[in-house]
Amino acid sequence: MPKIAFMGAGSSVFAKNVLGDCILTPEITPLDIALHDIDPVRLEDSTKMIRNIIANSGRTDITLSATLNRRESLAGANYVVNAIQVGLYDPCTITDFEVPKKYGLRQTIGDTLGIGGIFRGLRTIPVMKEFANDMEELCPNALFINYTNPMSILSGFMQRYTNIKTIGLCHSVQVCAKALLTDVGMTEYIDKCKWEIAGINHLAWLTKITDLEGNDLYPEIKRRAKLEETYETRKNDLVRLDMMDRFGYYITESSEHCSEYSAWYIKSKYPELIERYNIPLDEYPRRCINQIAGWEKMKQDLVHNTQLSHEKTYEFASFIIKAMETDIPFRVHGNVINNGLISNLHSNACVEVPCLIDRNGINPCYVGELPEQCAAIDRLHINVHLLTIQAAVTRKKEYIYMAAMLDPHTSAELSPDEIRNLCDDLIAEHGDWLPKYE
Repeated sequence: MPKIAFMGAGSSVFAKNVLGDCILTPEITPLDIALHDIDPVRLEDSTKMIRNIIANSGRTDITLSATLNRRESLAGANYVVNAIQVGLYDPCTITDFEVPKKYGLRQTIGDTLGIGGIFRGLRTIPVMKEFANDMEELCPNALFINYTNPMSILSGFMQRYTNIKTIGLCHSVQVCAKALLTDVGMTEYIDKCKWEIAGINHLAWLTKITDLEGNDLYPEIKRRAKLEETYETRKNDLVRLDMMDRFGYYITESSEHCSEYSAWYIKSKYPELIERYNIPLDEYPRRCINQIAGWEKMKQDLVHNTQLSHEKTYEFASFIIKAMETDIPFRVHGNVINNGLISNLHSNACVEVPCLIDRNGINPCYVGELPEQCAAIDRLHINVHLLTIQAAVTRKKEYIYMAAMLDPHTSAELSPDEIRNLCDDLIAEHGDWLPKYE
C-alpha cells in the first residue's frame, strides 16, 4: 500500500489538487494518505475536504489520517509531498517586504530570489533538515516531492546535504508554451506544438518551440510580440517578452516574478519602468491578503461541501507516483542536482530539466549546453542559491551578506554597506524564525 505523507496540509487548495489527483488515479492502489500540519484548525479543514473527495470518488481502497505529529505522518511513507510555508504571511512575508522597503528596495513576489527569497530559504532550510532527519529514520527510501519555494535553494539543500531522494516540482513549465502562444495570439498551436525547456527553476528557457512538422515558431512569435494589436493579450507579460526580444528566448516564470530577478526593470532611478512594463509591486502580499479574506467563503465550498468532487489537474505529483508504482514511464520537468546535465552550468546547481520517471525513481535527462546568454543569466542566480545554502549550513552571516550582494536586483539598488545593514535588520526582525548566525 503506497503511503503519501502531505506536509503542510493546511494549504487546502493545493492539498486538494495534489491529493485529489492521486485519488483520481486508480493505479495508485490501495492508497494511504497521511495529512500533517502544525495548525490544528487548518488541518481539520483539509481532512474534511479530502474525506469528502474520497467519499465521492467511488474508491473504497483509501485510508486517510491526520496528525499534528510529524513523525506519525512520516512513518512508513513512500512519498512525502512538501507544501509548507515557514512563517506564513504574518509575520514573515510582511517582514520580507517591509524591511527592504525602508531601504528603497521593492519586490513583487519575493519567494524565489532577491532578498525575500534568500530569507525565505534561510528560515525554511532548518525545518527541511528536521524533515530529512525524521525521514532517514522513519522512511529512508521515500521520495521527497518538494513544491515549496525557493525551489532551487530548498531542493538543492535536500539533494546535497541529506540522504533523502528529492525532486522539486513547479507549475511553470507545463504552462510556459501555452502562455507565450496566448500572449501573441497564436492559440491554434497550443495543442499542436513541440517544445524543449531547460535551465533553473523560474528561469528555465523555452529553447525550442515548433509546430508538429518541426517548423520553428519563434520568428512569428517574436514578430507578433511587437504588434500593437496583441498588446491586450500580452500586457501582463511585458517583462518576459522584453527579455525574449533582448536575449532570444522565453522564460518559464511570469513577468511579475521575472521583473525582480534582474537589475533592469525595478529601479528607483527609473520609476517610469514600473508603468511601462506593468510591474505589480507588492503583488505577493496583496495575494496573501486576498486569499486570507476569501478563505471563509472558499471554506464553505471546499470543507463543508459533502458533494465535493475533483477534476484532475496538470500537477506532476500524481503522475510521478503512478509511474513509480506501475513502472509505466512518464516524463516530467523536475529540479535536480546538475552533475553535468546542463554542461555550461555549475555542477552543484539545482537545475530544471526533463526527467524520466519509472520504478527506478527519478532519471534526469542530459541537456547539454544552454544558449550562452541564457546560461549567463542563470549563473547569476545559481551564485545566490549556492551561497544561501552555504549560509544555512555554516550558520555564518558573511554568506548571507555575499548572497545578497550577488543578487542582481538587490545589488543594482543598494550599496554594499546598505546590503549588509539590510541583512542585519532582517535577521533581527525575523527573530526566532531563524537560527542563530555568527
